[in-house]
Amino acid sequence: MSPIRLVDLRDAPLDVTEVLAALEDGTSGGVDLFVGRVRDHDHGQGVSGLVYEAHPCALAELEAVAHEVADAYDVTALAVLHRTGSLAVGEIAVIAGTASAHRAATFEATRALIDTLKARVPIWKHQRFADGSSEWVGLP
Repeated sequence: MSPIRLVDLRDAPLDVTEVLAALEDGTSGGVDLFVGRVRDHDHGQGVSGLVYEAHPCALAELEAVAHEVADAYDVTALAVLHRTGSLAVGEIAVIAGTASAHRAATFEATRALIDTLKARVPIWKHQRFADGSSEWVGLP
């Protein structure tokens, strides 16, 4: 059975309990979860919110990243969700998690999952600043 349990892009709020449930596995001694939220500042400027936009191939690329991480690390379960659309400060933007028999593997796998996602999956952030200005982040 594949360790990949949940991979999705969603335009609705993300739920940590859904990801934890997807990572449930009786053989796992460790579960590691990364939750990325919209912060109220970036580069010394106040952030009022942001919009995530995904390329049409983003889900397929996210799935490819999940498979690569699952193949490279000794994980028993893997789950990752990324939000699209408009988000307010404090909302969850991404949840990435893994489970494995031992904690070291799950820490390493979750780090690889979030880092590779951020580097490769074509999801772009349009930040709105408190002063009314904005910027795109992550455009090619």
